[in-house]
Amino acid sequence: MIGQNLVDFLNEELKENTIVEKLNYLEDAHRGSVVFTTSFGYEDQVITDIIFSNNLDIKVVTLDTGRLFSETYKVYNSTLDKYKKPISVYFPPAEKVEEMVNKKGPFSFYESLENRKECCFIRKVIPLKRALAGNEIWITGLRASQSENRSDLQEFEWDEGNQIIKYNPLLEWSLEETIQYIKDNNVPYNILHDRGFVSIGCEPCTRAIKPGEDFRAGRWWWEQNSGKECGLHETQASPGPSKGRE
Repeated sequence: MIGQNLVDFLNEELKENTIVEKLNYLEDAHRGSVVFTTSFGYEDQVITDIIFSNNLDIKVVTLDTGRLFSETYKVYNSTLDKYKKPISVYFPPAEKVEEMVNKKGPFSFYESLENRKECCFIRKVIPLKRALAGNEIWITGLRASQSENRSDLQEFEWDEGNQIIKYNPLLEWSLEETIQYIKDNNVPYNILHDRGFVSIGCEPCTRAIKPGEDFRAGRWWWEQNSGKECGLHETQASPGPSKGRE
């Protein structure tokens, strides 16, 4: 049973189970082939705490784009200190970063949507491919209320571009529930959240949001298109006009 058939089975079979029970099932059924990608935001820190606190055999990895906030590195280090468990880091290919910056400069992503997607592809999507390679289950911190693009997600989904099953354990959680878990369990978090940064990515491409603004308004704020994404959760495998969620 693979692909969409397995996704349908998991959504039906595990719908009444808790997150920990679902993770235990995935750990047993796909031993050594379950990976969680964290960017150290609220949602990812909740999932990291659940994985590490329950000693689950699930790989935790992160993507270092080379343009992250210093505060993100601090929470990365605080997480290592608290749990004493490894978080593997994946970097973009240096030769592609060098080629892009030498050709277009360090801030080419401000100049066009095409340039921005190229930068995201090199710095995020390529290392993600490496992180997911050889795995069968990809755990994410996506929540349905984060954007309109994510409102139609299922808890388990088939990612055609990466040929992997995605599990979104916090899909139905609200931001308030997520923050409360952080507080109740004394989980390290990015202090930028206290300054109005609800969705945190690369430093040049992220700002705090204003009262009443959309959850994703602080990401690539200079772009006018809606449903902005970096490409990690697209169905396509290369930059260019989107065929799925941007």
